[in-house]
Amino acid sequence: MTIVGPTGSGKSTLAVRVAETFGGEVVNCDSLQLYKGFNIGTAKISESERHSIPHHMIDVLDACQVYSAGDYARNARTAIAGISARGRLPVIAGGTGFYLRALLNGLPQLPGRDETLRSKLAAKEARRPGHLHRLLSRLDPAAAARMHARDTQKVIRALEIRILTHRSSPPSSASQPLAGYRTLKLGLNPDRAQLYQTLDARTAEMFRRGLVEEVRSLLAAGCGGDEKPFESLGYKQALAHIRGSMTMGEAVVSTQIETRQYAKRQWTWFRRDAEIFWLPGFGQSPSTIEQCVDLVRTYVGQ
Repeated sequence: MTIVGPTGSGKSTLAVRVAETFGGEVVNCDSLQLYKGFNIGTAKISESERHSIPHHMIDVLDACQVYSAGDYARNARTAIAGISARGRLPVIAGGTGFYLRALLNGLPQLPGRDETLRSKLAAKEARRPGHLHRLLSRLDPAAAARMHARDTQKVIRALEIRILTHRSSPPSSASQPLAGYRTLKLGLNPDRAQLYQTLDARTAEMFRRGLVEEVRSLLAAGCGGDEKPFESLGYKQALAHIRGSMTMGEAVVSTQIETRQYAKRQWTWFRRDAEIFWLPGFGQSPSTIEQCVDLVRTYVGQ
């Protein structure tokens, strides 16, 4: 089963409760929680909050490691197969919609990375922000329409595929979906105003708890600050503060604004999936937990 929804909606908490109730193990589907050392800004679930439930696909990457949705799909499928072989319920939880789609639906066969080409494209984007998305819109309009102009990594990958293959991105029909499982898809749908208040408060608390200090520690441990996780919400603002281009107050406000925008994009992404059954409220709400447990019990026949 999968539990999706916007950031801050309580997916991790609900996943643990489901796993406790049905003898499950949790598979993370948050692209940033894959990275070691990035804890505060990703709201990574702590060991104590996991209640001894095994969690997979958390803290498996170093900051410098290059990782794709295809890599995630392969590794997560291996984790799911292991959970199933132990007679336990795989509970996939997270808000990275593209990774989840790659896991469940598969991805077409694509060319490998061309680091020289990627470096050239990144340099062009650095000189003229937004240029790559405009270029992609001319070369592959359908691919450009599927991604945000500021999602540089996805735009670069789409251009890389177009340039290397001289074709548009292959259709999803060329993918190999996850086989051998029935998948119950649940989505958390809290009140939007309440979620935004929660996100604002959580962001301020992250900075109070030491997000800037966490970034300083990562830099002291050898990170350069240009690794992919530093492009994420909170980390890029903390890095900007350390480097003197943002005050602490500006960093907090910027993160709050962008986090609300990100939550809205997640809602939009998951709303496209008609198979998701939406639960009102937050994942830690007793009524949401009860409704979720009832649905899972009906689905798995317990």
